[in-house]
Amino acid sequence: MEKFNTSDDPVFRERAVAIKEERSELVKHHLWVLWTDYFKPEHAAKFPELHELFWSTTKTAGEAKKTNDVAVATRLLEGIAEIDRIFWETKKA
Repeated sequence: MEKFNTSDDPVFRERAVAIKEERSELVKHHLWVLWTDYFKPEHAAKFPELHELFWSTTKTAGEAKKTNDVAVATRLLEGIAEIDRIFWETKKA
């Protein structure tokens, strides 16, 4: 999104939007698969913020699909990083 916002090349900007929208959809898909196929009730009990974190991060991925706002992308990456941290915590047990 940063590169999109600084470029004046219309071809580059069009490609950047297409890639961003595709990747946003992939993020939503992968988050949903991780939530439904990996995480178990005991994970949600140990990490009570997990449900809200997945919900808000998935919603942010949808928002990122519709905007070129760097702040939205940053929020999405922060949510993904927190899910990643929790995922690896569950692997330690």
